[in-house]
Amino acid sequence: MSETHPSREPPGFPHRHLLGIEGLSRGEIEFLLDLADVYAAKDPRDHQRSSLLSGYTVINLFFENSTRTRTSFELAAKRLGAEVINMSVASSSIKKGETLIDTAMTLTAMRPDLLVVRHPDSGAVSLLSEKVDCAVINGGDGSHEHPTQALLDALSIRRRKGRLAGLTVAICGDVLHSRVARSNIYLLTTMGAQVRVIAPPTLLPAGIERFGAQAFTDMRAGLADVDIVMMLRLQNERMQGSYVPSVREYFRFYGLDQEKLASAKPDALVMHPGPMNRGVEIDSELADDIDRSLIHTQVAMGVAVRMACLHALLRGEEPPEEGRA
Repeated sequence: MSETHPSREPPGFPHRHLLGIEGLSRGEIEFLLDLADVYAAKDPRDHQRSSLLSGYTVINLFFENSTRTRTSFELAAKRLGAEVINMSVASSSIKKGETLIDTAMTLTAMRPDLLVVRHPDSGAVSLLSEKVDCAVINGGDGSHEHPTQALLDALSIRRRKGRLAGLTVAICGDVLHSRVARSNIYLLTTMGAQVRVIAPPTLLPAGIERFGAQAFTDMRAGLADVDIVMMLRLQNERMQGSYVPSVREYFRFYGLDQEKLASAKPDALVMHPGPMNRGVEIDSELADDIDRSLIHTQVAMGVAVRMACLHALLRGEEPPEEGRA
C-alpha cells in the first residue's frame, strides 16, 4: 500500500476580492504575508517603479476619511505602475442622494480594474462587490473588518518575532467598535496565536469568546506574560451615549504605560493601528520607545502589504519584478 500524505492547499490567493480575513485559510494568509515580505525587503529609496500593474486602474473610493490608509493604497498602486484615481465622496453625487447601487453602476461604466472601498456601514463593501465587474478590497467597513490592517500588523509582528504561531497577543481598548480587532482576532487565531481582549465591560462585544479570544476586564491580569500588546483608540464617532466615565479614568485603568506593561513579558512589543490618542490609550513615552514600539514599523509595512494585495488580486502568482518596485 502506498504511503498517504495529507492534502495540501493550492498555493496563491484564489479569491476575486479581499473583503475580510474571516474565511481565509492559513495558506492564503501566508501567501499574502510572504509576498508582502518581498516588497518590504525592497529599498524604499529606490524610486524606480515597477511596471507590473501598468495599464491597470485602481480607484480609491472612501466614504470615510482616512489619510493614512488612502495614501498607503495610493503609494502601493503607483509603485506597481497602476493609474490611481482618488474619489472625494464629500464632493460627489453620493452627497446629492445617489445610492450605493447607483454608484456601483457608475463605477462599472468607468471600467476600473480594482476598487479600494472604505465605508462607515458594516457590509456595504461586500454589497458593492456584488454589483461591480472588478476586484474589490475592503479598506474598512463599519465595525466589521479591516483586512489589510490585520495583514500589516501580522507582517510587523512576524518580521520582529520571526513567527505568529505560539505567541500571545493582547488587544486592548475599544474592542466593541473596532474592525481592526475583529480582523486581527480572525488572522491571529488562524495562524496559531493566542488572543486576549482587554476592555471595560461596556466596550467588550457580547460573545467575544466565540471568535476564539479570551476576554479580560482587568488590564494587568490580561497583560500577564503576553508577547504583543495591541492598543486601540476610543472610537467616539461610533459611540452613542457614554461608554467610559471620563478620559482620565479610562487612562488610569486601561491606558498603557510602563507600570501596566511590566505585567507582560520583558520583550513584549507595543502596537497601535493609529491614529493615536496620546495620554488616552497609550503613554507617549511607550509610543515612541524604539525598542518596544512597532508603531512606525506598522506604517512602513502598510505599503508593502497593500502592494501584495493589489498584486495578488490583479496578477495572481506572477513573481514581482526584481529591483523594480
